[in-house]
Formats: sequence, C-alpha cells, structure tokens
Amino acid sequence: MNRKGFTLIELLIVVVIIGILAAIAIPKFANTKEKAYLASMKSDLRNLVTAEEAYFSDYTTYVAGNASNLLGVGTPLDATTKFVPSAGVSMAVVTNAGIGYSATTTHGGTTKTCSIFLGVAQVPPATVEGEPKCT
Repeated sequence: MNRKGFTLIELLIVVVIIGILAAIAIPKFANTKEKAYLASMKSDLRNLVTAEEAYFSDYTTYVAGNASNLLGVGTPLDATTKFVPSAGVSMAVVTNAGIGYSATTTHGGTTKTCSIFLGVAQVPPATVEGEPKCT
C-alpha cells in the first residue's frame, strides 16, 4: 500500500500551532488600534495649539468651545478657526480671560482621555505646559 497524504495527527498539530500563533498575535493588534486612537487625539491637540495661536495673533484672545468629528460629520470649534478634529474625536476647549486655555479630547474607540494646557493651571492628565498627555 502506497498512500499519499496527511494523517489526522499531523493535521491536528498544524491546527494547534496556528491556534497558538493566533492567540499571541490578536492581543498585539488590539493594542495597536488603541495606540492609533491616542496618537490621533494627541495630534489633534497639537493642531489645536497652532489654531489657537493663529487666532490669538489676530484677535488677542483665545477661542473656547466644543468640536467633534463623529460619524464623519465635523463640528468646528468656531466659525473663524474652522478647526475640526480627526474622525471619532471630540474636544472641549476652555479659556481663561485671554491668559491661556486648556483642552481635553476623547475618542469613541477608547475610554482614555488626552489633555493639554497653556497659561492656566494643570489639567490632568497633562502635567507639562504645552505637552499633550493621555491616561
């Protein structure tokens, strides 16, 4: 008898090896997605700093308000700056009488928040002025 093919044991070993590799890889991909959300929120905070400083140079005050970009519908911070955050990001900006501002961002894909402040008291999780920080 000269049969060619794989035995049941060989096939089971291959399936077990593939299962082990998948169990290792899936958590790493899930973590990568959250890192992308955090990077998006930090990037929006850095872009907000640029928009706020441009507005300040024209009007000698900072702009406050809420901005979001949920489900592909962007709501700008205000009509003048037209600053809209990245997809899935919501942002709240609070000013302090032209002295400074603070901003906090959230994303629908994670429970973490990011914040930044300039010229005002610390806004957790940010601890260094002008540097976005997430928790």
